Amino acid sequence: MAAPHDAEIRKDVQTYYGQVLKKSADLQTNACVTTARPVPKHIREALQNVHEEVALRYYGCGLVIPEHLENCWILDLGSGGGRDCYVLSQLVGEKGHVTGIDMTKGQVEVAEKYLDYHMEKYGFQASNVTFIHGYIEKLGEAGIKNESYDIVVSNCVINLVPDKQQVLQEAYRVLKHGGELYFSDVYTSLELPEEIRTHKVLWGECLGGALYWKELAILAQKIGFCPPRLVTANLITIQNKELERVIGDCRFVSATFRLFKCSKTGPTKRCQVIYNGGITGHEKELMFDANFTFKEGEIVEVDEETAAILKNSRFAQDFLIRPIGEKLPISGGCSALELKDIITDPFKLAEESDSMKSRCVPDAAGGCCGTKKSC
Repeated sequence: MAAPHDAEIRKDVQTYYGQVLKKSADLQTNACVTTARPVPKHIREALQNVHEEVALRYYGCGLVIPEHLENCWILDLGSGGGRDCYVLSQLVGEKGHVTGIDMTKGQVEVAEKYLDYHMEKYGFQASNVTFIHGYIEKLGEAGIKNESYDIVVSNCVINLVPDKQQVLQEAYRVLKHGGELYFSDVYTSLELPEEIRTHKVLWGECLGGALYWKELAILAQKIGFCPPRLVTANLITIQNKELERVIGDCRFVSATFRLFKCSKTGPTKRCQVIYNGGITGHEKELMFDANFTFKEGEIVEVDEETAAILKNSRFAQDFLIRPIGEKLPISGGCSALELKDIITDPFKLAEESDSMKSRCVPDAAGGCCGTKKSC
């Protein structure tokens, strides 16, 4: 049996998210309700300001809230009921703007229903959020212009689109130079067999259309992005015996990656960098990805790619960057300068995270090592 045509898949997904699912509790796997690290206080507070109905319509598989958002223009691919858009709108402020695009009309209507509620809640004089009914692989048809956004985010949606390369190509087109695609999605441990790729419920549950994780780097390079930077990863569990049978030996992981649109002109060798501190919610420590955490005032040795990203992105003013050997002024300590092995495999990271969790002692609130689950 051949794989379903794109139009048929779109229709099935729209039905699943517009009619079958009414709240996140209706999902049959944890693919769309996972988070992999503590949520900063300012984001938890922003989440609490989101209207209850909007929050109930949340089907994301991670937290797509990057750092340093003040005054940014952000595009949310597959914005659904608008939860992430409303969180981001608080963080970018009145001078920033957030656009959400979704192909399911019912979801867009839910999001638009609470525009006035949220703007009043935030004390904004004018709305800084716009919702569009359209396709994330056809942003041009929705009127979204070249190089018009600082950041593009997506939360467990790209897997629902048959043509992943076209989605990434469109994201690249609308990003400004130095911008980034910060997104959570579902990935597989191997190429999916036909039985999974043609299973309607598994498509709706974000598994049937999941990308083999090694393909992401290939697509990113083809389009022009810098290599993917793995941020977090969580193993996915199936809560349905019939779906378990269909899946067989395939494993799935929800992972967050950052893809930067940076020019090739930048540092061509390793550098030492110092984080200046001060980013909202990350004043003393910035967990940039799974491989690099920057503490205020400490020297960290980074590879050429990381140095180029820091220098050419919105983080440029937050770091002092110098070639190795050139003296850097420091007020704090100095981290180990040996470059470690870079983790790129989300399954490896998820397994390491699970191993660390199993060694943690739950605190009085039921969390682990002082962490909290997000909404």
